[in-house]
Amino acid sequence: MGRRNYLIEGVSGAGKTAVCAELRRRGYQAIHGDRELVYRGDPETGLPMAPETSTPTAIWMSEHQIWDVEKVQAYVADRKEAVCDGSRNFAKFIDLFDGVFVLAVDLDTMNRRIDERMALDPTDFGGKTGGKGTRRAPASDERRHSEKRHYHRRHRTARARR
Repeated sequence: MGRRNYLIEGVSGAGKTAVCAELRRRGYQAIHGDRELVYRGDPETGLPMAPETSTPTAIWMSEHQIWDVEKVQAYVADRKEAVCDGSRNFAKFIDLFDGVFVLAVDLDTMNRRIDERMALDPTDFGGKTGGKGTRRAPASDERRHSEKRHYHRRHRTARARR
């Protein structure tokens, strides 16, 4: 039997990129979803979308961050990839994975990591201004994490019944 495919998920600042880098360092094939699969589009239809304003907000970017489902299917068909990072259209391909790891992080650590990342590159998506120049993770990230936990619980239960 071939290797298994896993999705590594979590809120901004949880450590998905670090896990992806470590898997690669150890010789595993790992796909960095935010670099290799992502585009901005409608999570339901998959159609590419442009923001309504010339400068998209962090919330808009978060709500429209999706992955190319055909590319995900191709990677998973190889049965040798771990895919790291998150997308709004995960429900379109989550059943393709053998398992899902959802990384957890406390709020202070998450905000510190986002602040550090944004200090290095202000265009690096992952936070929004929370007042007085402080970066904070979008509330939608926390809501998305909660929704995914609920979805994963249902998914695990349905798989166990098969």
